[in-house]
Amino acid sequence: MPRTALATRTTDAAAVLKAQAPQVLDAFLTLSGIFESTTLDPHSRETVILTVATRNQCHLCVDIHEAKYAALGPAPSAERLDAVRAFTLQVLASSGAVSDAELAAFEAAGYTRQNALEVVLGVGTYTLSTFANRLARVA
Repeated sequence: MPRTALATRTTDAAAVLKAQAPQVLDAFLTLSGIFESTTLDPHSRETVILTVATRNQCHLCVDIHEAKYAALGPAPSAERLDAVRAFTLQVLASSGAVSDAELAAFEAAGYTRQNALEVVLGVGTYTLSTFANRLARVA
């Protein structure tokens, strides 16, 4: 999708949310800013976002974050990103109650307990976004 079309879709979605529920847009913008400041590297953050967006079928978020991911350049480690993707899916499937083995596998890929909680922040942030986008019919 051309960058200008994607930017227009993003702006339109924000305008709809601002008109219908400005607190939801404000909450998302605040949370996404906080998520961007976590210790997760940019590729890992985008992987968390894409995992949530794909699972929740928010095509707008998928398009936006595929473009952001591509702009980051080559990923430093496909295995590491596979681990964050799998962990994100486990967090979603278990409502955060991942097993000790799942947490250990995440840590074995070079992530920390702090990173595990940051994944939860990303899941919450982008669950809000994807659900709101779909409900507002902008995704």
